[in-house]
Amino acid sequence: MSWFMPPETAPHRRTWMAFPSTGYTLGDSQEDADIARATWAAVANAVSVFEPVTMLVTHDDAEMARELLDAGIDLIETELDDAWMRDIGPTFVLGAGGQLGAVDWVFNGWGGQSWASWGNDAEVAGTVAAQAFAQRIESRIVNEGGGFHVDGEGTVLLTETVQLDPGRNPSLTKADVEAEFTRVLGVDTFIWLPRGLTRDYGEFGTRGHVDIVATFPSPGVVLVHDQEDPAHPDHAVTQEVIETLSAATDSRGRSLKIVRIPAPANGYDEDGPNDWSYVNHLVVNGGVVACIFDDENDDRALDILEEVYPGREVMGVDARELFARGGGIHCITQQEPAAH
Repeated sequence: MSWFMPPETAPHRRTWMAFPSTGYTLGDSQEDADIARATWAAVANAVSVFEPVTMLVTHDDAEMARELLDAGIDLIETELDDAWMRDIGPTFVLGAGGQLGAVDWVFNGWGGQSWASWGNDAEVAGTVAAQAFAQRIESRIVNEGGGFHVDGEGTVLLTETVQLDPGRNPSLTKADVEAEFTRVLGVDTFIWLPRGLTRDYGEFGTRGHVDIVATFPSPGVVLVHDQEDPAHPDHAVTQEVIETLSAATDSRGRSLKIVRIPAPANGYDEDGPNDWSYVNHLVVNGGVVACIFDDENDDRALDILEEVYPGREVMGVDARELFARGGGIHCITQQEPAAH
């Protein structure tokens, strides 16, 4: 069986999420936990305007989740460690005849992070695959869904510090990673970015997920996080990423059209330079659910999203509490494509 991963812009059957139940995501107080749950629910409710949503939830939290979630959202009870569905869930792919497949990457807590537990989360991809009636495709490499983006025509964006991370795949080469990506995602052209955003290498970071750095709104076009403040460490990252992309060609031999989307003007929090990013949005059926930050650049960013996703309604959801916990809207969602 040959598999390929459709672009996020292709029609979806549904979006999968997980309700925060334990771990650092809930924070240290009841107030923190309430905020986390309300924030995840706000994203789910926004996505459900456009397409069905299925939420994994622990038995103990099912009643609470039902109170916060819109009535049409389905709940499936299972054990969870955390709630970053993009990373713990499967990557959905399609076969040549439209069969639904689900890539089950090895998950080890973002490279064995000291604060992470993943005994339950390592089983989530298999659980979701079964619930979606998808053929489970077991991968032999450690990887997460936030660590790559595809254009649907054979090109993939990824970062050297994720798949080649000594905490993830200490013995693998680029060629090894590329061979596995070709096998399970159907890609043939690899654009390796040297690194991700600075904050993502901190205590609760992923060490370089690409889904806060760049994405393909359409084949031949790449949308890039642009830190415009020269004093912010991500300004240098932006320049390096754009240089790499400017020298790249995609699977069709095209040079990439680069569209910059500004970083929020508020580039710092109490812990230093942040990694807030408008790139970390979810494309849904007929729309885009986008991160906003009560920031002066929100409107600029939403306008750019409307331009690169013509004909889609762009809906903003405040993502500050998500990023305070280590990610954004794309990180907590996983799209299931509509089978042919």
